Amino acid sequence: MELLVVVAIGSLLMAMTPLAYQRINASAEYRSTVRTMRTEMRAAREAALQTHMPQRFQVDVPGRRFGAQNWHPLPDSVQVHTTVADVEMREGVASILFLPQGGATGGSVEIVRAAGASQGMGTRLRVDWLTGQITQESLLP
Repeated sequence: MELLVVVAIGSLLMAMTPLAYQRINASAEYRSTVRTMRTEMRAAREAALQTHMPQRFQVDVPGRRFGAQNWHPLPDSVQVHTTVADVEMREGVASILFLPQGGATGGSVEIVRAAGASQGMGTRLRVDWLTGQITQESLLP
């Protein structure tokens, strides 16, 4: 009887493991995407200030990728929404241009969890047009 209980508990735990792994993996992908996107934006801003040349950060929404210097893929576990100036949106690719004087064209990128218990929650990375400052704020569903 005791062995049957142990086997039943073991089977239950093994059945739950893939679900837990998917949630942990989706959460890690979300955090990594936010961190990488923020780092890429900051790198573009710093490069504009140091090289005295405008630098562009882009989000290719249809292609599910983003970057300033190199493209980074967007995982399936996140959705991205952009708000940029009309002149900075071409064929689904949104751009934020960082200027050598410290300003930018401004805009924001929302990174939202696509599924699971945290669906709809996310982060907004906002670029101030006057200062080029990058701020991060939480989004609630």
